Amino acid sequence: MSDNVKAKKTPAKRKSAEKKLKVLFVASEAAPFVSTGGLGQVVSALPEALQNVDAGVDVRVVIPLYASVRQKYDAVLELVGETSVNLSWRNLYCGVYQTKLDGVTYYFVDNEYYFLREGCYGYFDDGERFAYFAKSVFSVIELTGFIPDVIHSHDWQSALTVIYHKALFAERLAGTKSVFTIHNMEYQGQYPSAILGDVFDLPIEQYNVVAYDGCINLMKGAMVCADAITTVSPSYAEEIKRDCGFKLEKAVNQYAHKLIGIVNGINTRVNDPQTDSSLKKKYSAETLEDKAANKAEAQKLFGLKKAPRKMLFCVVSRLVSFKGIDLLAHIMEDIFRMDAQFLLLGTGDSRYEHFFSEMAVRHPGQIGVSIAYNPEIASKIYAGADCTLMPSLSEPCGLAQMISCRYGTIPIVRETGGLRDTIKDCRLGEGNGFVFREYDAGVFLDTVAQAHDLYTNKEDDWKNLMRQAMASDFSWESSAKEYLKLYRS
Repeated sequence: MSDNVKAKKTPAKRKSAEKKLKVLFVASEAAPFVSTGGLGQVVSALPEALQNVDAGVDVRVVIPLYASVRQKYDAVLELVGETSVNLSWRNLYCGVYQTKLDGVTYYFVDNEYYFLREGCYGYFDDGERFAYFAKSVFSVIELTGFIPDVIHSHDWQSALTVIYHKALFAERLAGTKSVFTIHNMEYQGQYPSAILGDVFDLPIEQYNVVAYDGCINLMKGAMVCADAITTVSPSYAEEIKRDCGFKLEKAVNQYAHKLIGIVNGINTRVNDPQTDSSLKKKYSAETLEDKAANKAEAQKLFGLKKAPRKMLFCVVSRLVSFKGIDLLAHIMEDIFRMDAQFLLLGTGDSRYEHFFSEMAVRHPGQIGVSIAYNPEIASKIYAGADCTLMPSLSEPCGLAQMISCRYGTIPIVRETGGLRDTIKDCRLGEGNGFVFREYDAGVFLDTVAQAHDLYTNKEDDWKNLMRQAMASDFSWESSAKEYLKLYRS
């Protein structure tokens, strides 16, 4: 598959491993090594869950060896071998490292030119970087001797792995099938048609596979080539056929016979207020009074006035338009007029970062803002806040609403995508949050006001709602079983 192999490590007990269903996850990130949001969390939690529900499965993960991964985890990384990757006219170095975490083997692709950079994304040559990564997956397979029954690729950054498998490696991996998961349809990997061969190393015969709307579209190409396509919630699988396809609806409908929606879960072992070491005081549904200590800690951390009975809203999110941040910005002054407090953690569009930073200056003691991504601070916020706001225009799945429920922090969500599939409106009877339908600031504000009224005037009812939310089952077990069923099919 590749040239100039310098070293090769044969996995121990090779014969016994052959009996297992072997799945190789390919993604641009995986927590805790590197994660910018939900993708990284899913790519680490799902493999662990798959192996927990079925001992006959061997799931491994391959991601790039970014500078941040090298800095934090260098001591536990073991060299598997070195080889080269041919990408069009380039012959490129490829080192493969490995480590094991929670029973899952992780492989890291090393190339300093492409990955020894400050961040994961946002570079002028991202197309070339992830083309190299996608091609290197087949070198990983050769070096490790781990020949998967299923290659499971995630989002546009690994879409070319699916395409290369079908176009270049079909004979060598004839028994291997491919699954492609769409985490966010908005980011599709769109590039000029002229770089088909030079950057992506695809013959002209493959142009129709990746061509869409006058350009190369890597996500479309993966949909063409994959044996199965999944999205991260059933509702999102339907929505991308209509108004959430970001102009790719025609292709989605063309390959809808391969499409299935499987809702994400969360790592309930990590997201647990009874064991979370970052909390001021651990608590459970039976000791809700101990949540108050975490509220006081969050207020102190962000410089808010200590007020045990003042409602504390929060947002832990990327600050981008489809997250409904414009609706949130529209009602901020109304939230303050309720005499409530607000915390925000996240990064994103500069206009939103500036807006909330200015809000913090104008309303000291009422709003705390951290323009950052910090999992430990996020846990402190989830544990301390009373309510999480998620007024998303579209939401493939969402994890914040599920994590919030685990911490007894009531989500207010718009009825879309995975939010629809995971949160039920408490105003309609048994529910674990508040749900509104119209993408409208007035409707959003009315829902926030109703939640504020329940919290302020009906303390016992609010505590019952907290317990209901904390009882929600968002573990990966049922979703992992659905993926296993798909793999075996």
